[in-house]
Amino acid sequence: MTGYGGINTQQVFGVIAILVLTLGGALLISHASMSIAVIVIIGLIVAIFTFLDTEFALYALIIAMLLGPQVGMEGAAGESVRGRGVTLRVDDFLLAIIGLTWFFKTAVQKELGLFLKTPLNHAIGIYFLICVVSTLLGYMMGRVKGTAGFFFVLKYFEYYVVYFMAVNHLREKKQIERFTATMLVVCFLVSLFAISFMSQGMRASAPFEGAQGEPNTLGGYLVFMISITIGLLLTWGTRGQKFVLFVLLIFSTIALAATLSRSSWIAAGPMALGLLYFSDKKKTILFCILVLVVAAPFIAPKSVQERILFTITQPKEEGQMRIGTVRVDTSTSARLGSMKTVLTRDFAKQPVLGFGITGYSFLDAQYARVLAETGLLGLLAFLFLLVSIYRNAKATYYGTRDMFFKGLSLGFLTGFFGLLTHSIGSNTFIIVRIMEPFWFVCAMIIMIPRIEAGEFMPTPALAKQRKDKPIVSPGDMQYPAASVTR
Repeated sequence: MTGYGGINTQQVFGVIAILVLTLGGALLISHASMSIAVIVIIGLIVAIFTFLDTEFALYALIIAMLLGPQVGMEGAAGESVRGRGVTLRVDDFLLAIIGLTWFFKTAVQKELGLFLKTPLNHAIGIYFLICVVSTLLGYMMGRVKGTAGFFFVLKYFEYYVVYFMAVNHLREKKQIERFTATMLVVCFLVSLFAISFMSQGMRASAPFEGAQGEPNTLGGYLVFMISITIGLLLTWGTRGQKFVLFVLLIFSTIALAATLSRSSWIAAGPMALGLLYFSDKKKTILFCILVLVVAAPFIAPKSVQERILFTITQPKEEGQMRIGTVRVDTSTSARLGSMKTVLTRDFAKQPVLGFGITGYSFLDAQYARVLAETGLLGLLAFLFLLVSIYRNAKATYYGTRDMFFKGLSLGFLTGFFGLLTHSIGSNTFIIVRIMEPFWFVCAMIIMIPRIEAGEFMPTPALAKQRKDKPIVSPGDMQYPAASVTR
């Protein structure tokens, strides 16, 4: 975009933006403490790099998803009555800075577009709108208290910002390969950290999870990443690449066992069945499944075996439920009891839009929670979103000819089955450390057909000018008619 006298107005706006940010930061720093000043400086640096290179910001975000510390906000109004805490993490702040800078950049460089049209836009918009309306209504009726509902709805929006930032930036296969490699490296580091808990006799958790940790969260993340790893291992790579993927698979599987998360172990079952159903290498997968099932009782650590049996062998305690003649442990009983309460009693009180986000008591079960908080409309919208994701991932898997893309889409598709199962006993689809990687990979899956179709190829003139540059700036792309909305 050029202005008078051939001056590039985008560069002018960029320089002005950097100057404004720098002067604003200087004013803030002069009146702030040292710790706040450091945070402001880091934020300004991230904002400037994001404006100049969005891909840099996306790499930083991928790393922070699992390796960023968290900060609890115990004093958030409304939290004590609902038994939940608002937890902010480094990636929350990072995403806020990156997101605002990205919005500003799209305002300056209008050809980038704010929200690229994708098959998931309508489903995302409908579900998010219902969450907002339900929470506002709950707040007005006194069911949603304080700032809790606001923070949780903002968290939901955060995941979709990750998705739209990624789809707006992805333009070629090499980008998807680099982002995937970065995510696998992060998974390896997280797995090493989790395995270190085994020597301490503790349940494994991800880095910087606080004093108590979240083994179930780590388990859901590992199920998803293990699926991605297996999908690539089955369909793509040289011997060296397959060896690296196999090593990652071994370490991440050990880490999954170390979480002692029963929901995650159960989720691995549908994931494996999905691989068996969709993959062309059915005999290999079936053989591996049978070997694992037969060998598991002999190779599984004692702690894993005890955790599995604990479901039905826990000493008799108050709050345990019976399923037929079997008495299940208190944790499982609490989940089953809360689901029963929602379905048989409380759902009827607010059947259409529910109690609002955080307007109902804490539920560690995704589907029951969606029904209680957003009602029947919210549940239908949520299921519509899930079905839309499945259909598009399936279409990508069967439609792509590229072996890397096929492996990635196979891993995503079967990992999606695992998360659907994991969410029966967990709030999987609102957990930051699972959903941020999930929506980033989802963006890659959605963009694969468009990349293969050559929708974002540069014009012949630009291609001639950039023979030595493999990556094309999004601002130089030729977008199909009506492909970008603002």
